[in-house]
Amino acid sequence: MGGFYTGYFMDGTFAVLTLVLGMYEAYYGCSEACLARNEVPSRISLAAGGLFSGGLQIGDEAYIRYDTGLANGPFQTIAGMSYSSFGDLWAGIGHSYTINVENTGLYAELHAMTGLYERGSGPDLGGPIEFRSGVEFGYEWSSGWRAGLSFDHRSNADLFASNPGIETIQFRISSPL
Repeated sequence: MGGFYTGYFMDGTFAVLTLVLGMYEAYYGCSEACLARNEVPSRISLAAGGLFSGGLQIGDEAYIRYDTGLANGPFQTIAGMSYSSFGDLWAGIGHSYTINVENTGLYAELHAMTGLYERGSGPDLGGPIEFRSGVEFGYEWSSGWRAGLSFDHRSNADLFASNPGIETIQFRISSPL
C-alpha cells in the first residue's frame, strides 16, 4: 500500500460527523429524553491493519475496543487500546454513533475518542494527548457478530507545537457480550 494517501479525509472530519449526525438523531429522531442514558448491546472488538504517516504505510497496529452497554441517546460509550509494531501504545475513551441500513445487516459506525499516547520507537505525534476519530463500514449477522473495515485518524488537534497525525486502516471483528 505504499503511496496510498489516507489523509485526504482523515482529520477531525469523523469526530465532527459523529457529533453532528448523533445530535441530529437525538433531537429530530426522538420525542422525549433524547440524550437519556439507556442500555445497548455491549461488544468486544479486535482489529489489525496498517499504520500510515504522510500517506505511506510505516508499520502495523493491533487494536482492541470495548463497547460498553451504556449510551446517552445515540452515543454509546467506548474504550480502546492499540499497540503498534514500533511499541507505541494508545489508550482512550469516547463515544460511537452507529447507522444501520434497515433489513440488510450493513452498518456504518463513527467514533471519537480522547486518549493518551506513549511513544515507543514510532512517530513523534507531538504530545501525550491524542484524539482518535474514524469510521467503520461493515456487516452484522443476526447473531450480533460484526466484520468491518475501519479508517482512523489520530492527532493532538494542535494542542502541541507539532501535530503530524497518523492514520490506520484495519479489518475489525466484533463479538457481542
